[in-house]
Amino acid sequence: MIAIGTYRTRSDAEFAQTRLASAGISSLIAADDAGGAYPFDLSSGARLLVDDAEAADAIAVLSDQQPHIERST
Repeated sequence: MIAIGTYRTRSDAEFAQTRLASAGISSLIAADDAGGAYPFDLSSGARLLVDDAEAADAIAVLSDQQPHIERST
């Protein structure tokens, strides 16, 4: 898994995670906030992690670019 972004709040990371899920990309949030119990203590931010193979597509989705889709001819 690779971090594709660090967000100031868990809510921001969850919003990005929802955008990825709608594009069919699985992700995890890594944050030192006791699973959301202490959302005010995110000094290191909430990191959004995806599989290495999906990183480029995930970054494209979050930057509002069209993800690369391989087409067979």
